[in-house]
Amino acid sequence: MVPISRLKSARGKVLSLDELSAAAAKARAAGHRVVHCHGVFDLLHIGHIRHFQAARAMGDLLLVTVSPDRFVHKGPHRPCFNEDLRAEAVAALDCVDFAAVNRWPTAVEAIRMIRPDLYVKGSDYRRAKDDATGGIRREKEAVRSAGGRLAFTDDLVFSSSSLINKNLPLFPPAVQEYLEGFRRRRGLSAALKPLEEARQLKVLVVGEAIVDEYVYCAAIGKSSKEPTLVVRQLHREPFAGGILAVANHVAGLGAKVRLVSFLGERNSRLGFIQDKLRPNVRPCFLYRADSPTIVKRRYVEQYHFTKLLEVYEINDALMDERDGRALRAVLERELPRHDAVIVVDYGHGMLEDKTIELICRKARYLAVNAQSNAGNIGYHTIDRYRRADLACLTENELRMEARDRRGDLRRLIPAFSRRTGFKRLIVTRGNNGCLAYDRREGFVEIPAFAGHVQDRVGAGDAFLSMAALYDRLGAPLEVTGFIGNAAGAQAVATVGHRDFLDKATLLKHVESLLK
Repeated sequence: MVPISRLKSARGKVLSLDELSAAAAKARAAGHRVVHCHGVFDLLHIGHIRHFQAARAMGDLLLVTVSPDRFVHKGPHRPCFNEDLRAEAVAALDCVDFAAVNRWPTAVEAIRMIRPDLYVKGSDYRRAKDDATGGIRREKEAVRSAGGRLAFTDDLVFSSSSLINKNLPLFPPAVQEYLEGFRRRRGLSAALKPLEEARQLKVLVVGEAIVDEYVYCAAIGKSSKEPTLVVRQLHREPFAGGILAVANHVAGLGAKVRLVSFLGERNSRLGFIQDKLRPNVRPCFLYRADSPTIVKRRYVEQYHFTKLLEVYEINDALMDERDGRALRAVLERELPRHDAVIVVDYGHGMLEDKTIELICRKARYLAVNAQSNAGNIGYHTIDRYRRADLACLTENELRMEARDRRGDLRRLIPAFSRRTGFKRLIVTRGNNGCLAYDRREGFVEIPAFAGHVQDRVGAGDAFLSMAALYDRLGAPLEVTGFIGNAAGAQAVATVGHRDFLDKATLLKHVESLLK
């Protein structure tokens, strides 16, 4: 049979999904067998070409859908080629009749629209149990319900991620060299194994609940009478931040999460917060007397995404003794029940000395960060904690602890470890990655993996969430720092806490780094 679109140009063969569905219906009505393939196809290679040729030989019309850019979860540095270019490249092949950009995260909805006789995957998808995301199982169910069946091709298999890493490196040479060395020393399995094991953990997360609110504005100009910038408010976007974000990150790996925090007795924002928490987060909210739930409101010039001003809604007075006793009563009950405790102390009064002493004494495993911010800088230090299995802090926080602005970190960190008794520390350094230290293992330095930096808010929370889980599961220090940097790279690529970490996305990101 002569291919339906043999003479069409590549661009003419790129359709909308609705047009693709109509073409499939027309072909079926004419008695033709419709074949459907789906993927990212970020770097079109011989493996893809042979896959398409074999799929085309199974039927009369080959339709290919391409994952949209926003759902390519291979890290913030991917895809290399945008969705339109990837669709055009696929359509340029003679064996492909039509191509379209998908609208959804998976092929399931596209399969339901196209209703193919055959949905065809490569041989590397034969073993469904190896598909950690569960995508192939859902696609198989979708094609069966549409009256078709799943089929596989069996030819050369290449990895676009591996080819890109080797031939089109997206990172500076030093980072590429590190990733190649990590592959040799640790391998992909060392980085992925704890992702599978995290669901076994019961994790208690403790800290202040914060609503991060972005108020987007357009600049009007300078006030006529005063040296004041005037803006027009456009819209607001609230996020579940603070310990709420940490709880969601940890829950994204499947762990059973218990959240202990304070909301405000007035303006609690309980409904919004409950809506934002993942299903496997069980919150225990206490209510602080005569206080609002903490809101950190940032005014953002929308066009350039420039933060102009930050306003806190907060009661940062000393915690009422009654509230402190109520918190300690909850922690007395919850601390022994959990495999790991993650404390993020934002320094706004929730965690007093008595509460900290209780946590340090009763937690089976304790990971701590004491964040320095505009509301506590110079008054809030991590050495209030006399014990931590893992302590994470920024370079600036460490330097404030050491009262040393320019000293060598490799001298400051061991001295800090001796003074505090913390045996394992990770110091995050922004675009310089992180420097991890263990008294027995010494230092290991891991570079940053961030490509596009959209917003730094929440990067530290993402780093600690993943690093704590990996450390609790016994991962080597280098692997713990590696996963923390990968998590941080994903966090800075999104605005605020618009997206939280999850197992499938992190898995694909790590695979793309190490293939």
